[in-house]
Amino acid sequence: MSSSETRHHALIFYGALCFSIFQVVTAAFSPLSTTVVRAVHVGFLLFLVYQLYGGRGKPLSRPSVWGMLLGAVALLFAFYHWWFEADLIYRAGDMSQADWVIGSITLIMVFDAARRLMGWALPLICLSFLGYALFGQHLPDALMHRGYGLDQVVSQLAFGTEGIYGTPTYVSSSYIFLFILFGAFLEQAGMLKLFNDVAIGSVGHTRGGPAKVSVLSSGMMGTINGSGVANVVSTGQFTIPLMKKFGYKSDFAGAVEATSSMGGQIMPPVMGAVAFIMAETINVPYVDITKAALIPAVLYFFTVFLMVHLEAGRAGLNGLPKSECPKPLAALKERWYLLMPLVALVIMLFSGFTPLFAGMMGLALTVVLIMGNGVAKKLNAKGLRYGFWVLLGLACASFNHFGITALFVVVAILAALLLLKREQGILATVVNALYQGALHALPVGVACALVGVIIGVISLTGAATIVAGFIIQLGEHSLLLSLALTMVTCLVLGMGIPTIPNYIITSSIAAPALLELGVPLIVSHMFVFYFGIMADLTPPVALAAFAASPIAKASGLRIGLRSLQIAIAGFVVPYMAVYAPELMLQGDAGMLATVFVVFKALLAVSLWGMGAIGYWLRPFALWERLIAVAAAALLVFSLPMTDELGLALAALVLGRHWWQSRRRQPVAVAG
Repeated sequence: MSSSETRHHALIFYGALCFSIFQVVTAAFSPLSTTVVRAVHVGFLLFLVYQLYGGRGKPLSRPSVWGMLLGAVALLFAFYHWWFEADLIYRAGDMSQADWVIGSITLIMVFDAARRLMGWALPLICLSFLGYALFGQHLPDALMHRGYGLDQVVSQLAFGTEGIYGTPTYVSSSYIFLFILFGAFLEQAGMLKLFNDVAIGSVGHTRGGPAKVSVLSSGMMGTINGSGVANVVSTGQFTIPLMKKFGYKSDFAGAVEATSSMGGQIMPPVMGAVAFIMAETINVPYVDITKAALIPAVLYFFTVFLMVHLEAGRAGLNGLPKSECPKPLAALKERWYLLMPLVALVIMLFSGFTPLFAGMMGLALTVVLIMGNGVAKKLNAKGLRYGFWVLLGLACASFNHFGITALFVVVAILAALLLLKREQGILATVVNALYQGALHALPVGVACALVGVIIGVISLTGAATIVAGFIIQLGEHSLLLSLALTMVTCLVLGMGIPTIPNYIITSSIAAPALLELGVPLIVSHMFVFYFGIMADLTPPVALAAFAASPIAKASGLRIGLRSLQIAIAGFVVPYMAVYAPELMLQGDAGMLATVFVVFKALLAVSLWGMGAIGYWLRPFALWERLIAVAAAALLVFSLPMTDELGLALAALVLGRHWWQSRRRQPVAVAG
């Protein structure tokens, strides 16, 4: 490797390291105003994207001269907001020539960075909103607005708090980055191996065990990983080949991994970081969001697990030899301390602490545990590993923000100095987590900045009222049609767009309409959030399916189609929650009503699964599959007599199937 290449790689490495340290320090101490933090956050994002990706969107082995120049300009413009903060506040809405130039170029760079990082889908959608702001006065009356000049649009989007530095960027620069960093530290500490060992030891030997391992390990990784697509790439390298080795078809193996990984986006406590944005958007405590998401998340993974089990039964696939499976209790006994930061995080979040404080404490505890485990291994002192360092971590976590962050920053600085000498060891692991965390934050951060364009345009023009009015008008005649229109809107807008910007877009446009139709606040936002996730599994784009494609060596389109079959709960549960809000612990219904709704949901998704796969105790006949699907559909809608009819049909088809299976009579299999 040449000296120039080394220098270029060092530029990326230390840029990412500075980014992570800046975010941790500002999150803990709050030395800067939130406006400055957002601007510098976006500046760092652009700087790293231009070092890592070329003009055609392909990853670079080393930065180009143009990339270094553009990255430096982006970072310099970010510090403009810091240096001239008081002047910008004083002349808010009345830009100077320098403001106009810097704001326009920054907007263009945000679009360009998103294009390089994620392709054209999201930039084109945001560009259409930008075009609407500039030329909407020429549209027909139903869509027309009064018209805005370029200076007004640039001022709104590049210097206001409702553009690229709006609420999504605020959440990205505080909560999201911190939790992505938290996940990166846990991965570096060995959490992925722990999850895999526990999953293989628990279900690897059962029918269809390799696929069940994928469901469990991907679901558990989803609790700490902010990206479903990244989860596919990381855990899929292990789980997809394992499934194929034991007889699963390539497209089904890829679909199981894609579906399980995207399910991690709805699993508390992190929920792909959308929970934090949702809490800020609708001004509801974060804990209430996670409580509402818990039962639907369990239903989702129950369905995926069931589909895997049914497919294994239909195809006659067995599990791993039990002698080859690790013992889950032994894995937990050896590395139980890795769960402590996650447990501490959940306890703090549900005890009333802010996500920011809880994330800082979990992060500090993870750093201490990584170091403690490494030192204990070198000293060959197991007791030290399990005792002293845990107590030290808890002691540090008992202090305020200063104590936690001081510990973390000192460790990071020492680790950076260590790497300057090209030494390896415990601290190198810490620094690598800082580096990887910054890189993992790029897609989310850039997307949050860019979708601020949509928020800014909607705020400026009032565009959301047009779509909302149409949905409300349709809902006067049929709530079901309004829900279906909202679902299609979310799926179309979400094609090719990561979960977070998809939620931001759809919650701005469609969720208010559902609220007007009487759907509870959290349920309306969860509805659009769920179908935003389903967009990543829905062809023709299906990001998660295409991420699994090269690993599974199967068509991304075929994987997407199988993913829709497996993830049927993702389509059913949101509708059930609208008609029965108890499913998300909303409304005034008692415990008995909630239990009944959960039972209905379990039965409905089970029937959907049996109908889709065509198997339960033995193959289903075609008419049995049709009745099972019809019974599931009736159980979804809380209309007069639908529950009774659904339960009766379910009892009929399942009872007869069970009886026929016991008598071992042949059943015609649907072709």
